[in-house]
Amino acid sequence: MSEKNRLHWVTAVIELLKTLKEAIIPLVVVVVANGIGRERSGNFWLDNLTLLIFGAFIIFTTVAGYIKWKRFVYWFEDGELRIEHGLFVKKKRYIPFERIQSVDYTEGVLHRPFGLVKVKIETAGNSSVLEGSEADLTAVTCEEADRVSAVISEAKRRRRTGAQEVPEGGGEGIGALPDEPEEEAKTLFRMGRKEIFLLATFSGRIGIIFSGIAIFLSQFSDILPYEAIYDEVVAFIRFGVFMVTAAVLALMLIGWVLSVAWTYLGFYGFTVSFDGDDLFISRGLLEKKRVTVPLKRIQAVRVSENPFQKMLGYVSVKVHSAGGNAKEGGAAIGLFPLVRKREVNGMLAELFPGIDTSAELNRIPERSRPFYYRLDFFWVLPLVAAAGYFLFPYGLLALLIIPVIILAGLWQHRSAGWAVTGRQLTVRWREFTLHTVYVFRKRVQSMQERQTIFQKRRNVATVTASFKSGVMPSKAPIRHIDEADADRLMDWYDPGSRMRETGAVGGTPASGGE
Repeated sequence: MSEKNRLHWVTAVIELLKTLKEAIIPLVVVVVANGIGRERSGNFWLDNLTLLIFGAFIIFTTVAGYIKWKRFVYWFEDGELRIEHGLFVKKKRYIPFERIQSVDYTEGVLHRPFGLVKVKIETAGNSSVLEGSEADLTAVTCEEADRVSAVISEAKRRRRTGAQEVPEGGGEGIGALPDEPEEEAKTLFRMGRKEIFLLATFSGRIGIIFSGIAIFLSQFSDILPYEAIYDEVVAFIRFGVFMVTAAVLALMLIGWVLSVAWTYLGFYGFTVSFDGDDLFISRGLLEKKRVTVPLKRIQAVRVSENPFQKMLGYVSVKVHSAGGNAKEGGAAIGLFPLVRKREVNGMLAELFPGIDTSAELNRIPERSRPFYYRLDFFWVLPLVAAAGYFLFPYGLLALLIIPVIILAGLWQHRSAGWAVTGRQLTVRWREFTLHTVYVFRKRVQSMQERQTIFQKRRNVATVTASFKSGVMPSKAPIRHIDEADADRLMDWYDPGSRMRETGAVGGTPASGGE
């Protein structure tokens, strides 16, 4: 396996298109702004300066992509994946097999006609916000990608089992297939078209689409005829409320259709499978992706349910993974973007045998109700008073915000809860969406108890459990619980506490496993 391998020649084309994609808006702005309505001077070089710059950029990018493909080689040697690239500055990267956490596949539009995939290598130390994956094999054949994955899996299996490598020429090498057949991945969840359609409706991507259009148009602010557009809009408004309403609804319909199309292309064929050690998530129609998540890296499970999902009996599930990188969204991974609520507990139990999703939650004390809404009055009351004074009498309608805030606070208080079962902490809280987090004690990075002077008067406190989620910690708040329960939770987390042996907090019996 010490033979050096090259990427497919499609790599040069992909690098060219990638660079053009990142620079397309500045290039279009430069060409359009300097080429439209400009008087010709008769000087060829001056009149075509922007086009010449654009052409030079294309040529430079093409040459750079070709050089990257030609100078990029990789091979396996001494238990490492080794990569060498660069023309004037030669760079080498050696990645030990034991550091490799996952091997992910991406099959883009340019990959599929040639039977190619992009392979991303993720390592335990690859956690920078600005970094991408540890190593990218931009375009290799599917057979080569499977061979790379097999080499890495075999090396890690040998290390786990303590098997010795056989020298070259003396039997099977590091690149040979395993002696024992690997456990086949079992399909756990497959997302149907109905769920994709509903996900597009709930996802809120309509706002992202309109924001993207606005950002794109803002790049041409110097050449857009805003005065003419304004006059046209004013003339259109004169047609009446009905026409304006119809136009707004038409725009919302177009945004919704684009959102559905975007979601459908991104989540088509969404499948979750696992083989006991790793979790595999595959999705995509035009661009197929397969993400590998080691189960040992998963820190917590989050089940979310907004009111619209609740009416239809659906929830969404994410897992928080340690490591990865924020650029690739490696922190919170969508495990089940939309799944039937009655099915989720069974699938989680199959994937995480030690998890307890049926624990009876301890409720928040009744005396804690005011804490869920009265802090909002500090910023709402001045706004309400200002609206009532300056916009009288219509500004008095702002008073309706106060009962809305109170009802929202009571709703959050009623929804919140927590439980400890053995070595597992369950936390539930509501923003607009109801969140339930399941995390084991060994995955909790820190636990903090906080008590203000107002909470002390009511004998309540807030406990916050933090666990690793990608490069940043994620928090599960247990707000305004009884002071004694807060102290017991801190004792449960304390390694030297006897509560670790009993595993009972707040009257919840110990059970489950880690």
